Amino acid sequence: MGQSVFLKTGLAAALLGTWLAGPAQSEAALGAYLAGRQAVYAGDFEDAARYYTRALMQDPQNLGLLESVALSNLALGRLDTALPVAQRLEASGARSQAAHMIVVAGLVRDGDFEALEARDPETVGIGPLVDGLINAWALLGLGETEAGLAQFDTVGSQGGLKGFADYHKALALASIGDFEAAEALYAGPETGRALMTRRGALARAEILSQLGRNDDALDVLTDAFGTAADPGLTDVIERLEAGETLPFTHVTSASDGIAEVFFSVGGALTGDAADEYALLYARMAQILRPDHVDAILLSADLLDQLEQYDLAVEAYREIPADSPDFHAAELGRAEALRRAGKPDAAIEVMQQLARAYPTLPSVHMALGNALRQQEDYAGAVAAYDTALTHSEDDARNRWFIHYARGICHERLDQWDAAEADFRAALALNPDQPQVLNYLGYSLVEQQVKLDEALDMIERAVAARPDSGYIVDSLGWVLFRLGRYDEAVEQMEAAVELMPVDPVVNDHLGDVYWAVSRYREAEFQWKRALSFIDPDDTDGEADPDRIRRKLEVGLDTVLAEEGAPPLEGRNGAD
Repeated sequence: MGQSVFLKTGLAAALLGTWLAGPAQSEAALGAYLAGRQAVYAGDFEDAARYYTRALMQDPQNLGLLESVALSNLALGRLDTALPVAQRLEASGARSQAAHMIVVAGLVRDGDFEALEARDPETVGIGPLVDGLINAWALLGLGETEAGLAQFDTVGSQGGLKGFADYHKALALASIGDFEAAEALYAGPETGRALMTRRGALARAEILSQLGRNDDALDVLTDAFGTAADPGLTDVIERLEAGETLPFTHVTSASDGIAEVFFSVGGALTGDAADEYALLYARMAQILRPDHVDAILLSADLLDQLEQYDLAVEAYREIPADSPDFHAAELGRAEALRRAGKPDAAIEVMQQLARAYPTLPSVHMALGNALRQQEDYAGAVAAYDTALTHSEDDARNRWFIHYARGICHERLDQWDAAEADFRAALALNPDQPQVLNYLGYSLVEQQVKLDEALDMIERAVAARPDSGYIVDSLGWVLFRLGRYDEAVEQMEAAVELMPVDPVVNDHLGDVYWAVSRYREAEFQWKRALSFIDPDDTDGEADPDRIRRKLEVGLDTVLAEEGAPPLEGRNGAD
């Protein structure tokens, strides 16, 4: 991908810009520049673009400002605004990967493949992989098919790039109607990560359908996605089963191919590079092909991860209601609204979606999750009921629906139903640490089946030794079993993992009391009190009970509650 500063430090660092001009800068320019920097620190691309543009108007020759304006507008998907700025940067001789990307986008949009093919990667390059693939597609755009296909091979000859190059060559072959050669590449051993994506599998299904091999296309989709199919996949599967020959839609022109370069690289960067950097590639794909649904969804998801919730919601809204992937966009929009602190709006989106897709388990599961987070446990149970009704018995996420519904039943004091759900989840996923911990801890709190609870929690700790909640559960079951010295070690470890959690600190206080370390117990109870959120009325840590323990001690509190006394205590004050 090249050695760009953006890959190493991310868009946010690049957006901070370089104040290159001399001391003659005006106060207005400096103020706008500083406001732009602050917007970047706050993760606000809109304000960054606005303030940097204002500063640039005051200091139009400043290369750092030119790059910051270009970058922020590319992150917003605004080619018309970014392009003249990027062209000025290139004309100045500046080496700016973002500027080079934007200029490429302008040339592709204008269909100027001659200028695109003539660009010198040494002076205006984006990176070896991207430059090589763009050059190959540009040659196809010029009608030089043989040279273009040979260029894909040249890219693939570089270390580690063969899978990417073969994938794009397969798309190129399919785009010119050579489906036999395209499938031969797909079936080869080195198509790699690109083929494993949803988009790669769907492209191959279209190629196989063009070859009259619908059954093989169905096998490809089953291998890739199993039996669980969302509406987009269901639409393709039903058409294949009906014997329809699917058109090849993934790349229909050289411009589409270049859009696919940026999308596939952006997808590969996601999780491996800064989200801001991957966003540039997703935005490029979206600019070059506005109907590229997967690019829109990738941009929206990255914006959500960057806490740019309003921009994420705006991006998700670009997916039309008649798209097979509309449900995915609406689920994403609802999640962005929830993360933006608008849970009612998120739930409304999901309720409308549930009415539109009454038999789609993922929609009802998402609705149940949202209702559970808002403590509408009865509503959540109803949503999970619907999700379970319409999910396959071997669905991969069925265990989670049982687990989440079990939590709701437990919060509604419906323990028998809760335990049944937790055990159903374990039957589907026997070593799932969240379920083991939740069921084990619940049994501990009820002081029943403690030996079974201990076994469950020990298995959970073995799977997640760095989880403070799970280590706390182990300490607590040991406490309930009267194994106080062992409980101390686990509780202290839990507090190290979660030092400001009120429940864990409260538990450590109880354990210290049980081994007669009274002053330390009181210290932990006071810490627990200081960490309790007064607005959290559903928290497990009870401030009134903790205050009472500080007044009279744990033994008296247990006696007042009619609970069994602590036995076998040891240690020193």
